[in-house]
Amino acid sequence: MAMKKKPVTGMKDILPREMEIRDYAIGLIKETYKTFGFTSVETPAVEHIENLCSNQGGENEKLIFKILKRGEKLDSAVTEVSADNLNVLTDSGLRYDLTLPLSRYYSNNANDLPSPFKALQMGPVWRADRPQRGRYRQFMQCDIDILGEQDIVAEIELILATTTLLGKLNFKNFTIRINDRRILKAMAAYSGFAEDSYDSVFITLDKMDKIGLDGVREELLGAGYPAENVEKYIELFSLISDDSTDAVAALKVISDKLGDFLGKDVSENLDTIISSVEGAKAADFRMKFDPTLVRGMSYYTGPIFEISMDEYGGSVGGGGRYDEMIGKFTGQATPAVGFSIGFERIVMLLLENGFEVPGSGEKKAYLIEKGMPSDKMQKILSMAAEERKDGKIVNLSIMKKNKKFQKEKMQQEGYTEFVEFFTDRDF
Repeated sequence: MAMKKKPVTGMKDILPREMEIRDYAIGLIKETYKTFGFTSVETPAVEHIENLCSNQGGENEKLIFKILKRGEKLDSAVTEVSADNLNVLTDSGLRYDLTLPLSRYYSNNANDLPSPFKALQMGPVWRADRPQRGRYRQFMQCDIDILGEQDIVAEIELILATTTLLGKLNFKNFTIRINDRRILKAMAAYSGFAEDSYDSVFITLDKMDKIGLDGVREELLGAGYPAENVEKYIELFSLISDDSTDAVAALKVISDKLGDFLGKDVSENLDTIISSVEGAKAADFRMKFDPTLVRGMSYYTGPIFEISMDEYGGSVGGGGRYDEMIGKFTGQATPAVGFSIGFERIVMLLLENGFEVPGSGEKKAYLIEKGMPSDKMQKILSMAAEERKDGKIVNLSIMKKNKKFQKEKMQQEGYTEFVEFFTDRDF
């Protein structure tokens, strides 16, 4: 059987042009986040299956790449497996995000870490999702998290750090949508929904941008929820225009309407986050309170946020507060909040926009005729070494028969100057 040359479905090969941008972006990410006090950490790609299936990851838990047990343990498990007990075959899996591994990391190493701890983590994650534009089954995530800080200064720092980075990558006119899981719950409680139905209601609400307010109403009614509850719920969202830019006014409307269902500090904190970021931002973007923002992970407990870019047509990052996750490992409550950028989508947009890596140096190609004598070859190598000392990129290649095509391909890689060396000529 012939070997397959294409990657596995949902994976991709990365060509040099994209790799150059990825390397530059990774360097800029580390450099920018370091100025905000974040420290790089790394966690294993493989996690315990019990952790991955702990009802913390929402829909992503249905997308885990599970790893079979090995050797005798697998042989023993095969005798116990049934249609209702397939998990007996596995003991680990590939991580679907970086937040859960970081929570385990912190719970295991907290005694050796400062408090609060500002972590930067970059690495591949895997989800058995349907591949589409900007989404693969293996992709790079880039997270910053602040662990051990309860105050909203953590949210402010995360948003400012991330938007500063996007500004350095020449992104403009994007929107940071912000909400709070406690507002979502208060709206559901005010409308009369039972607490055990919140997650189902939120899943429908999360479709608002695709099906609209009427679509949300129809889906909730179709799910069997009382019409009185549904109409009361829909009324809350109709109070705020989708294109409202006055986040403070929108917050006040919702807060006044919810009354005792929502603690006063929740809306005040969101107001402070929005105004603080707007006053200190170093990039061109806007903050927008969006009561329809849900975020899919069930581990969020407080403020949640998401980056929307019109040119992409969707989210290119997001995050929020998850104060209860670390406690599931340690039994002790630990405040935590994080922000993740969609690295793959950011790179895709940079490629589509013709982004050029700044300061990459002059790229020069030496084209050498085949059969070059050793003394002349030594001279060519010395010339290349001298130019490299000056920061130039010098690529030595044997001259092809189709020299025009060879140059065209190298020009696509950014080479702008060509020097040709022939065996019968002096240089």
